[in-house]
Amino acid sequence: MSLLALYPDPGKQVELNRLYLKLNLHRFAAEGHVLIYANYIASIDGRISLLNEDSGEYGVPASIANNRDWRLYQELAAQSGVMITSARYFRQLAKGQAQDLLPVGQQPEYADLLEWRREQGLAEQPDVVVISNSLDIPLSALEKLQGRKISVLTGCAASAEKIDRLKQAGAHLSVFATDSVTGTGLKQWLIQSGYRSAYMIAGPEVHRTLLAERVLDRLFLTTHLTLLGENRFHTLLSGILESPVKLQLESLYLDQSATNSQLFAQYALQQD
Repeated sequence: MSLLALYPDPGKQVELNRLYLKLNLHRFAAEGHVLIYANYIASIDGRISLLNEDSGEYGVPASIANNRDWRLYQELAAQSGVMITSARYFRQLAKGQAQDLLPVGQQPEYADLLEWRREQGLAEQPDVVVISNSLDIPLSALEKLQGRKISVLTGCAASAEKIDRLKQAGAHLSVFATDSVTGTGLKQWLIQSGYRSAYMIAGPEVHRTLLAERVLDRLFLTTHLTLLGENRFHTLLSGILESPVKLQLESLYLDQSATNSQLFAQYALQQD
C-alpha cells in the first residue's frame, strides 16, 4: 500500500520503498562536514520504549514495532557511513534482546539496499561508533560484529583496564579530554575520521547530548497512532536543555496499511 503525502506535496500518493533512500543522505554534507541524523518510533503519548519486567531492559513496544517502519529504518542505515550507538545496545545484544546487528539487513527484502550501497561505492555495512563513559561493553557482543570497524569514544575518567580490554578485542578507542563525550567533540571526531553521514540510533541521553550542542541535523520520527500508557518508559529526549530546540518540518506522510496507522515525519533542526 502506498503512502499519502501530507507535506510538502499534499494529496500525492508515494511508495514506501525508497521513500528515504532517495534522499541520498550520504551525499548531503560537503567535504569536511558530516550530516548527523537520528530516528525513532513513538506512540501518540510519546513512548519510544517500555520496561520489560523480566529482563529489566527498555525496548521498543511490540505493539508499535512494525515491518513498514523497519523498512525505513533500514533505508536510513543504508545511507550511513557510520552508526552511532551506546554501550547499552551491546549489553542488550549480549542478552539477545537487541533489535538488530546494526545492519543493513541480510534478508531478501533488503537485498536492494545492499546493492544500492555497492552502486554508491559504500562498504557493505556501515561502521559502528559507541559512545560510553562506563565502557561496560560485553566482549561477546563485540564478537557478533566481526568484520565491522568498531570505534569506542569515552571520557578522560575511563578505566585504563577497560580501555586495554576493548583494544585487545579489536575496538578502536578514542579518549576525549573532557569527562564525557560532547556533541561537538563527537562531530569533530566524525569529520576527522572522514565520515560524511552518521546515523544515531542510541537512546534519549545521547540524543540530548547532540541536541544540546546543536550538532544533530535531521530527526526522522515515526509516530504510531496508538496510546500505550505505562509508568516506566522512555521518550525521545531526557535531561535538561538550556534552551528549546526548534524544528522545521521537511516532509510528512500518512501510512494507513491494513495493520498499522502511522505518520512518517522528517525534521531539520533550526540553527540559532
